[in-house]
Amino acid sequence: MTTSHQPKPTTTDSGSPVASDEHSLTIGPDGPPLLNDHYLIEQMANFNRERIPERQPHAKGGGAFARFETTEDVSQYTKAAFLQPGVESRGVIRFSTVAGERGSPDTWRDPRGFSLKLWTTEGNWDMVGNNTPVFFVRDPMKFQHFIRSQKRRVANNLRDHDMQWDFWTLSPESAHQVTWLMGDRGIPKTWRQMNGYSSHTYSWINEAGELVWVKYHFKSDQGVESLTQDEADTLAGSDPDYHQADLYNEIEAGNHPSWTLYVQVMPFADAKTYRYNPFDLTKVWPHSDYPLIKVGKLTLDRNVEDYHAEMEQAAFEPNNLVPGTGLSPDKMLLARGFSYADAHRARLGVNYKQIPVNAPRSEVNNYQKDGAMRIANTRDPIYAPNSYGGPAADPKRVSEALWYADGDMVRSAYTLRESDDDWGQAGIMVREVFDDAARERFVGNVAGHLLDGVTEPILQRAFEYWRNVDKNIGDRIEQAVRNGG
Repeated sequence: MTTSHQPKPTTTDSGSPVASDEHSLTIGPDGPPLLNDHYLIEQMANFNRERIPERQPHAKGGGAFARFETTEDVSQYTKAAFLQPGVESRGVIRFSTVAGERGSPDTWRDPRGFSLKLWTTEGNWDMVGNNTPVFFVRDPMKFQHFIRSQKRRVANNLRDHDMQWDFWTLSPESAHQVTWLMGDRGIPKTWRQMNGYSSHTYSWINEAGELVWVKYHFKSDQGVESLTQDEADTLAGSDPDYHQADLYNEIEAGNHPSWTLYVQVMPFADAKTYRYNPFDLTKVWPHSDYPLIKVGKLTLDRNVEDYHAEMEQAAFEPNNLVPGTGLSPDKMLLARGFSYADAHRARLGVNYKQIPVNAPRSEVNNYQKDGAMRIANTRDPIYAPNSYGGPAADPKRVSEALWYADGDMVRSAYTLRESDDDWGQAGIMVREVFDDAARERFVGNVAGHLLDGVTEPILQRAFEYWRNVDKNIGDRIEQAVRNGG
């Protein structure tokens, strides 16, 4: 793979030139992506159909059935039925790695997916999260490119650290997530011993129609523990399904892992002036500004009986919302509202929500018909509006998350705020969250990764990338690499 100083222009599949490889078309810098950004839609739709039948990202994973009980009163923030005190809901959860294929080791250094589906009385509610509170990119135009940079090269079908660092060092917004990835929490000891985060900002709506912004935090009641790189490498060779076996065996033994759900709540108006853009997926809200509020308990209490039917075909999507919950101006979240459901249609078929593990436990009335693997009967009339008693939309039963947006159509990142930059929160993590021993391990993890095939000039860019995060840590990483680790 050679470096070109005069790249050819990017085009659509039909050969038309593309306006941007990095930014989707939005209403103003902070507004939602637009459906008339046909290149963004083409990128997401094509990406979702690249591999069949394995999931594109998050192919390797496992999980269990769960129950969630709301133990606290958060009705001042949301009218969602499943979030009222004492309500218990059944559901299913799936943990996964992002980049590896179905046969890859559980203990590669990689973020872990943390996806939850609850079958509530008002329909399915899903959270598609990770074990990190941030992500590598903030614009959906770059998501497909990010995933491909973590996969395999075309020429030799090998994963390649050179192309990973090429992408990261050309995408400075990735610094916060890469700091998480290369730190101690980059390889959890077990799925039971890691937290889960929505990462995205969602919304809640109460009975009065008042909207607040929320982030979900599932804190492991088992505590958070991690593997060192050497421990993970040993397990990758000796027990590649270590995480999956651990979860299955613990539940079989009657040891039911649990997580306590907390949320951060931001008043609607605060989003306009908060020092970080609250919808930027590469940023966190410091707990000192928005403390954690306890909500309830998630417990995994039953293993699946048929992995293919109940786990491989489980389909999670952030657009599965119930009254009292909603999306936000987070560009990545809005795009995922389309792309996840579309990926399931491509992988499992248009009627994937009739697969038992995905089917709502509440009544379904709609005008969908036909398609491969349809098993539920429909009936006339099959159109709306109609005069024959077909289902009719009732806005009084819905609480849509609505916000004001205006501005010119632009391709740009979010409007910068007082504290917004790509390096600041990563630097705080290195200097204030890590202790000396964690910083030493961090330097070793990054240096070891860079020594595995990363070439110039990407190597030099990587040193500067880390100096932008923290000069001392960047100097230490370069010294470690130059000294051979």
